[in-house]
Parts: sequence; structure tokens; C-alpha cells
Amino acid sequence: MGLRDKYAYAISTAKGKFDGSAQEENGKLHFVGSVKTEAEKNEIWNAIKTIPDWKNEIVADIKVTGGGAAGAAATSGKTYTVKAGDTLSKIAKDHMGNANAYMKIYEANRDQLSNPDLIKPGQVLKLP
Repeated sequence: MGLRDKYAYAISTAKGKFDGSAQEENGKLHFVGSVKTEAEKNEIWNAIKTIPDWKNEIVADIKVTGGGAAGAAATSGKTYTVKAGDTLSKIAKDHMGNANAYMKIYEANRDQLSNPDLIKPGQVLKLP
């Protein structure tokens, strides 16, 4: 499996937001390009960081070209109330179509979550 396959989630997260490329070179995956907001840059980084080896395998130069609306872009205004038996992966699959997108929900709720595995029924989570 090549690095592009290993980081397919990060590459798919970048699609439509990232003006650049992710190329394998000398045993590393190079993300070089730009995004419009800091929120988009963070979203790509969070996707990269879902792979434990990312520090040894990723070289990234992601520039932010846009401005001010980073906070607004990060939040869609949708929320979800946690029910018994829910996990962030299940919520991500049901509401975002991809269980691996659970880190996006976690990052959007860092103000109330200290660990993606510790959610409680009744919590109201922001959905990205």
C-alpha cells in the first residue's frame, strides 16, 4: 500500500478545498498548495493526523489565501444530541456519511470533549 492509499481519507478531505497536490516523493507524501481559510487547513491537518505515523511520512506546505470567515466556515450550525450507545464514529457515519470523519466532530467540540471516546448521552454536539 502506497502513501496515497494510506492517506486516502486526508486526500478526500482536501478535495474541493485544497488547490494543490499530494505527491509521493522519496518515501514521503508531500501536500503542497493552498486553501481559503484556516478552518480548511485545520480540517486537512486533522485528517492527516488520523494516521499515527504522519510525522514520519508527511511533508506539508498548506498556505491560507482567504481571510476573515474562518470561524463561520468551521461550523455549519447543525447539532446532534448524544443518545445511549452512540459513538463519534456512528454519529459521523449517520450524519456525514463516513465513520472516519469522527475527528471532525471531535475537533468541532474540543470545548466540551477531552477525548473522542468519552461522550455522554444528553450532550449536544456541533456537527461540522
